[in-house]
Amino acid sequence: MNKNGYRLTKKTSKRGYDWWWHSFVATNARTGELKPFFIEYYVINPALWQGEIVWGQQKESKLQNRKPCYAMLKAGTWGDDKVQLHNYYKISDFHASIEELNCAIGPNQLTENHLSGQVAVSAEERDLYPERMSDAGTLKWNLTVEKDVHFDVGYGSSELFNTLDAFHMYWHVQGMRCKYSGDIIFNDEKYIVYPETSYGYQDKNWGRDYTNPWIWLNCNNFRSKTTGEQVDASFDLGGGCPTVFGIALPQRILTAFYYKGEFFEFNFSKFWKKSKQLFSTNEDNQYFYWNITSENSADKIEINFRCAKAYLLHVNYENPDGYKHHNRLWNGGHAEGTLKFFRKEQGAFRLIDELEGSLGGCEYGEY
Repeated sequence: MNKNGYRLTKKTSKRGYDWWWHSFVATNARTGELKPFFIEYYVINPALWQGEIVWGQQKESKLQNRKPCYAMLKAGTWGDDKVQLHNYYKISDFHASIEELNCAIGPNQLTENHLSGQVAVSAEERDLYPERMSDAGTLKWNLTVEKDVHFDVGYGSSELFNTLDAFHMYWHVQGMRCKYSGDIIFNDEKYIVYPETSYGYQDKNWGRDYTNPWIWLNCNNFRSKTTGEQVDASFDLGGGCPTVFGIALPQRILTAFYYKGEFFEFNFSKFWKKSKQLFSTNEDNQYFYWNITSENSADKIEINFRCAKAYLLHVNYENPDGYKHHNRLWNGGHAEGTLKFFRKEQGAFRLIDELEGSLGGCEYGEY
């Protein structure tokens, strides 16, 4: 099974979503400013298609109990000019392969190594159609991508559990670290994406609802506090409270760390690794914070990251039943902080390196 391909089954395509998320950093062609962007190819309830787009947040849909049904391009940026832009397409204009990552939404294309497309939302459309949950702006992209670090979360995203419709939300990380290259045009401003400074990421989620809480943190831009030099490292964390066969489990997180050619995983589903993890978030008036300690019998990492609230979006999704439960889902591309890496030697953990990370992806929301 290709986990990065289209994963909705005959059953879940009537009550389910599937999406491919991409995030990366681009360089302003005029000023040299580094700026993070995101692009997502998304579909919801495709088997309910009856010839017209249905928005679950539309008043008529709620009155008639109609579930959302559309394909969507979601793209945007974070920072002072943060936006999330949504363009919607008919299901008849959507195609995706289960054999490989090969998706088309109208003229917008996505494969394992290339993505192209554009979104445009006018201020009038934004104000007239609040059910589309979009800001106003334009973004156009033509990018290639090389994915050099992967993270497979294990049996939880396997073909068996997908066929059984066991989980409400599945996660697969084909590109824990990616090198993007190409061009971005955002509101008529040109940005160039260079592989060495793209600090890119690509994952996908699918299922029939969203986890609560919703947790994600990724960083591919690290320097050693000791030497001040760039470090060959990547970090990724995701999780929440998984629902399995209708039973909500306590909060779980999955964590991966790549450091100088070695891959370390802290995964509750791989019990033989004896992983222990502590996770907490907090916020003040200025920042949102992520604090994680992950260890197993041989290794440990301690992560303390934050992101300025002024740079964060409240990212918008409705679930396949047409409900928008997450109304305070923080999402950003400017996460920064420290990561301490330890190895166990003679029964005690010894600090190997302390890293400083920036321009990381982050998310947290609960209801």
